[in-house]
Amino acid sequence: MRIHNLYADDKGESHWRDIEVEWVETRNFSKMSKRLPAAGIIFRQTSGDYDLDWHPAPRRQYIINLDGGVKITASDGASREIGPGEVILVEDVHGKGHLSKSIGGKLRHSIFVPLE
Repeated sequence: MRIHNLYADDKGESHWRDIEVEWVETRNFSKMSKRLPAAGIIFRQTSGDYDLDWHPAPRRQYIINLDGGVKITASDGASREIGPGEVILVEDVHGKGHLSKSIGGKLRHSIFVPLE
């Protein structure tokens, strides 16, 4: 299972990388990761005309995309389209940040899971 990770380097430039979930337990036809820390849950609805200029993430958090899609561009120019069911760990809390734009003009629902 892959998690998209948007992070900032020491100079504040944001970049993409992938994180593979490490499975630590297998039980009842399932694989599970270790328990990860979290500080709550936020439900979000984003309009279909969403198009944000450069901004850093407000906090380290997982974003779980439920439906719709978002195109996120890192400050190094690399972009990814995140679709339904995909997970992002945003950690670019300093520097230039990233661009965020809706895909296809569709309403998007997502869940934020803050880590701090």
